[in-house]
Amino acid sequence: MTQTDTSRSAGASAPDSPHVEFKDVRKTYDGETLVVKNLNLQIRRGEFLTLLGPSGSGKTTSLMMLAGFEVPTSGDIRLAGRSIAGLPPHKRDIGMVFQNYALFPHMTVAENLAFPLSVRKMPKAEIEDRVGKALRMVHLEKFDARRPAELSGGQQQRVALARALVFDPQLVLMDEPLGALDKQLREHMQLEIKHIHESLGVTVVYVTHDQTEALTMSDRIAVFNHGVIQQIDVPDRLYQQPCNSFVANFIGENNRLKGVVRDVAGGKCRVDLTNGETVLATAVAVGQAGETTTLSVRPERIVLDAAGVGRDNRLNARVLERIYLGDHLRLRLAVADSDDFMVKVPFADDAQVFQAGHAVSVCWAAEDCRALDPV
Repeated sequence: MTQTDTSRSAGASAPDSPHVEFKDVRKTYDGETLVVKNLNLQIRRGEFLTLLGPSGSGKTTSLMMLAGFEVPTSGDIRLAGRSIAGLPPHKRDIGMVFQNYALFPHMTVAENLAFPLSVRKMPKAEIEDRVGKALRMVHLEKFDARRPAELSGGQQQRVALARALVFDPQLVLMDEPLGALDKQLREHMQLEIKHIHESLGVTVVYVTHDQTEALTMSDRIAVFNHGVIQQIDVPDRLYQQPCNSFVANFIGENNRLKGVVRDVAGGKCRVDLTNGETVLATAVAVGQAGETTTLSVRPERIVLDAAGVGRDNRLNARVLERIYLGDHLRLRLAVADSDDFMVKVPFADDAQVFQAGHAVSVCWAAEDCRALDPV
């Protein structure tokens, strides 16, 4: 396999221009409800971008419009610098990987891989060479004569991936490709796809509702909700610096506390909780004093009791549940108005003190607590 030749098309985009661009794209099926609302999105050449969101958020519809299986109600989609409006799927030079594999059951593995090459009328010798390289890439060179029914789910997914890449497409789209696999195999395939992407440098647009999968594989993640991108960023910044309550709750585990803004100054705010305690937080999406807000703090940013000396915030809490997970404990606490406040504690000899019913102090820095829109 070789990286796509970026100069093979007269319409190829300049190196610094977006490889894929959605411009004011809207989609409605009934003429009233917009499934995708004014989508503006630029995807860089060679990027692994994941569209992440719950069911009905617009992520899959956006992917299907890019693939050509759905038509935008308005707006434009550009690939390699030119509009692909009206261009049928088979002329877009795009590879597709589906959750259900979509392999031809009557063909062998080699024949499945050869199919997209033969329809492009490539010479037989080149087809054989490309099929061989693709099979070696996914470690299935010994399975070329088998049919899909003779393969495991993971092997079938490897064949589907190889078929999407065998003709060196300028773009690969993946729609929940690992959803049918068990947890261990899914995690293995996540890394395998990531490594293949890194070695080939092909542009990938990946759709999933699994936030762990998105964090593991992506260069950037676009979080969708109600047809709108809520935030697009690199995985660590998306997790550590969510811009609103939806993103904070959808990406990773999150503790929420409700309160009223007392004051805002210097990028920080003081928030009065329902039980009368006060929290100092980073002001992200808050209004004026007197307005409500939701505080967001990750479980791993919280320390307990004496370990919290010097932290900006110290609140009273009570242990409701202690969950042993080998190298660490998960404690469910009652804090202010929340009975589902989670803390991760490294397991040590003194961890035995954290039993249900015990009173503790929860502590964290203002930088680790984000004041967001109320929910």
